[in-house]
Amino acid sequence: MQAQAPVVGRRKRAVARVRLVPGTGRILVNGHDYKEYFHRVTLEKVVEKPFEATGTLGQYDVFARVEGGGKSGQADAIRLGIARALVRLNPEWRKPLRQTKLVYSLLTRDPREKERKKYGLHGARRARQYRKR
Repeated sequence: MQAQAPVVGRRKRAVARVRLVPGTGRILVNGHDYKEYFHRVTLEKVVEKPFEATGTLGQYDVFARVEGGGKSGQADAIRLGIARALVRLNPEWRKPLRQTKLVYSLLTRDPREKERKKYGLHGARRARQYRKR
């Protein structure tokens, strides 16, 4: 089985191009091992989640190019890309990837984005400090 075309995953401002290849479970993000790249156990677990849901942990090598956003958004973008790539490899994995106990399923792009700042306010919604006198 040969490498497939890259699959795109997005979250906030992060965009990840993910390629799955049958292998030993190595995950490279921008040329670095994902544990070295993310530095946080929670983000490492986020990236591994699609493999845990399908029972394929350690069966595929992942090569991901990710840009934009922060580390958390990048990890979520990679997770979505891996989930989409797994479904492309085996359509029967769609059901276990949908039935996860998260806010959104592993195949749904999280639509939440940063709200823009409005004029006259300190942030998107934070009002100015009240002055009595």
